[in-house]
Amino acid sequence: MESRSTALRRVLCGLGVAGLAALAACAPKQVAVVAPPPPVIVVPPKPTPPNGAQLDMTIPPVAADGERHTVNYGISTPQAVWNLRSAFNVAALNCTEAQYAPILAGYKRFLTVYDKSLDKANAEIDRSFRTGHTRRDAIVARESYQTQVYNYFSLPPAGTGFCEAAMGVASDLETVTPDQFETWSYIGLAKMEKPFKDFFNAFEKYRADLAAWESQFGGGLVTVRPSFEQQTARAQETYAP
Repeated sequence: MESRSTALRRVLCGLGVAGLAALAACAPKQVAVVAPPPPVIVVPPKPTPPNGAQLDMTIPPVAADGERHTVNYGISTPQAVWNLRSAFNVAALNCTEAQYAPILAGYKRFLTVYDKSLDKANAEIDRSFRTGHTRRDAIVARESYQTQVYNYFSLPPAGTGFCEAAMGVASDLETVTPDQFETWSYIGLAKMEKPFKDFFNAFEKYRADLAAWESQFGGGLVTVRPSFEQQTARAQETYAP
């Protein structure tokens, strides 16, 4: 039979062990710290030129006066009349889809109804080019300018908008009398030119967006991920029967 002192020591030891267990249970548990995954860089698609245009184009600049200096900038009334005729001619030749049939009919009417104004403009333009030039140089200068006008209105990226504008001009001219035509030519020319100016503005925005994209994502440090549509198309090509 153990003594009272031995029994007391056994009880105290038991209490000590229980206390340590209780303290261990109350102590905060050690949690393994897991480093967060590196951030995922979502790279937006690289900007592309509007309307399928070439990557690098020379477009008319906007001068200090806020106007874009195209072939139609600062021209005389006779030249506005003739440039409108040139634009209408390009539309009649290029806008050949069935929905644009009114353009050709409108152009034929245009040549007939405003023939006197057109003849007058043609003669005045000839005189203006002959000023300070020999006859041969005057012809070359006018033909060179006229080529620029035709090329301007033949710019492919603005083609759809141009045909729509020509449709509107053909309709508007049905209410323009011959005595109003010369003054109205500036309005008609501005309508014909608007799709091209809109394209130039869009192209300048593309250049700014491209510069920002190159600054953030260029330099070969990141890989451009294909878009969801591109990934879907590739998957369909891969697993198509």
